[in-house]
Amino acid sequence: MMHAKRLGAVLAAGLLAAGLGAVTGPAIAADPDAALADLQNTVLSKGPNGEDPSPASSISLSDEEIAKIKDMKATAAIVMHYGGNDWSRAQIEGLTDQFGKMGVEVIAVTDAGFKPEKQVADIETVMAQNPSIIVSVPTDPAATAGAYLAAAAKGTKIVFMENVPPGMTVGKDYISVVSADNYGNGVAAAHLMAKALGGKGEIGLVFHAADFFVTQQRYQAFKQTIADNYPDIKIIAEQGIGGPDFTGDADKAASAMLTSNPDLDGIWAVWDVPAEGVISAARTAGRDDLVITTIDLGENVAINMAADGFVKGLGAQRPFDQGVAEAILAGYGLLGKPAPDFVALPALPVTKENLLEAWKTVYRAEASDKIKDSM
Repeated sequence: MMHAKRLGAVLAAGLLAAGLGAVTGPAIAADPDAALADLQNTVLSKGPNGEDPSPASSISLSDEEIAKIKDMKATAAIVMHYGGNDWSRAQIEGLTDQFGKMGVEVIAVTDAGFKPEKQVADIETVMAQNPSIIVSVPTDPAATAGAYLAAAAKGTKIVFMENVPPGMTVGKDYISVVSADNYGNGVAAAHLMAKALGGKGEIGLVFHAADFFVTQQRYQAFKQTIADNYPDIKIIAEQGIGGPDFTGDADKAASAMLTSNPDLDGIWAVWDVPAEGVISAARTAGRDDLVITTIDLGENVAINMAADGFVKGLGAQRPFDQGVAEAILAGYGLLGKPAPDFVALPALPVTKENLLEAWKTVYRAEASDKIKDSM
């Protein structure tokens, strides 16, 4: 099926944000462009334990508070679930930038490669250095809970990204959790898919087959938005991937979908690294007309989008700003200052039209020459 109607009229759009921590947002106009614009002014997600979101703009440290933190000579360890993408690198850059302003020394940055046992070992290793602060994304919340609880019991101030291990109490075992609006980004990717298909078509989904709160939110949001708003778009194939080779796994999953469904119009991928695998599968299949949407603004998908390739749109997180918020909340912990339970940043829908501006928003830097040249 070809796509002559791409970017044409679409069906009336509304939003029912339900399940996996989502909350009902404001009424969204029938125009998907208006729906996408509204996503930047609200947060649709709730926290991992059902917490209401607080905006990142609501947290700050005064000059006097920063001076007190500098006098503490505090240290921090950044314990990542995975470090091999632009999102993780931007998080680390935001954290180190803000910690530098606070006089907090970053003594370790680790990468678990999405392996829970490696992350447990990483936590145990950094704890040997007695950090004042740990900022971390739990790879597998249940499998890593014991290590985090042990760190908290020693007095380390913990700020989580995205998810919280079971059995941990906010204000006691950890300071706060910071996240993008992952539900909102899933909604954005769905509206962008529908817009590119002209409101009609058959699509497949490549989702994350793991107990990972934020990727489940994205998956549920995408499916719910398509089901509620676009009856002429049918999800006819789904495949989960577990990694750690997310690009290769997604390539295999998408290739199988395209073989079984040669008229498939589009594929959604849960984030940009799997989307690269879908791009590879589409090229191999000779499907230049395939529409791809995803979440996370990585350089490779940005280059593809800039060059009018397969990627027609995505929902972007704001990882640098998330890192800044996490560092500020760590400062709250050092000061004993009450912190919000859950801090979230709104979704950012991205297409070729706003790609260069969005890159500046996401990374606080100009887009690379490769992206600009591809425009």
